[in-house]
Amino acid sequence: MTPEGFLEAVKERLDPYLDGALPPADAPPEALHGAMRHLLFPGGKRLRPGLVVASCEAFGGDRVHAWPAAAAVELLHTYSLVHDDLPCMDDDDERRGRPTVHVAYGESTALLAGDALQAQAFSVLAAAQAPADVVLGATRDLAGAAGSMQLVGGQVEDLAFALGGADEEARVESVHQRKSAALIAASVTMGARFGNAGEAWLDRLQKFGIEMGIAFQIADDLLDAEDEDEPCSLVRVLGPQRAAERAESLLDGALGRIAELGATAEPLRMLARFAVRRDR
Repeated sequence: MTPEGFLEAVKERLDPYLDGALPPADAPPEALHGAMRHLLFPGGKRLRPGLVVASCEAFGGDRVHAWPAAAAVELLHTYSLVHDDLPCMDDDDERRGRPTVHVAYGESTALLAGDALQAQAFSVLAAAQAPADVVLGATRDLAGAAGSMQLVGGQVEDLAFALGGADEEARVESVHQRKSAALIAASVTMGARFGNAGEAWLDRLQKFGIEMGIAFQIADDLLDAEDEDEPCSLVRVLGPQRAAERAESLLDGALGRIAELGATAEPLRMLARFAVRRDR
């Protein structure tokens, strides 16, 4: 199966699950519930849920057990995009080929829709039919990735980032690690927990996700290399060729961490390569 085919199969099963996890669009308050759904459907590639499923299956788990974690990570990711697009953040007018949530529904409703999506992510995860230690561990993974030390803190640093000074490359990678890679790493460790992975694997998978996630962000920046408004970019700091080389080095390191896993981990490897290489 191709990575696109794998993600499409995940999307076909995940989207009805997400639809059932949210209040209907016509449930009061209609504007809020419409705004919550606006960016979630039709959604993007569903890469993070795909990583949850692939990681679960890498350890012999059945993907049916992974849907709560897959849905939770997509809900939280969507919240982060809704907030990133706000005028007080990146002030974007378009996302996924349609008006951003604040353009379509107003700034205050978009802010509250993001809040509600984040809350719903943890509600969905808490309802998972799995052993308590699995659900608790996955909740810690997701909350840690979303908090002030990771996603939110990375966004603060991104907004304040200025070129110049020492250690530009390290500062950019630090932002990428927190703002982008932390949630990708959580996707991998959450899926592994629902696949009953042993504790010894979780630290290795966390590192796999961080390396893959930074490389993924570099790949995004390579695709958006003409955007001169983004200073926090390794493409800006290193140039396209060296940035691409850095992404490949990170990908190689990530894949090396899961080299001992057998054929069941091939979808996880496939998604990592796809996420980093894409059109290159």
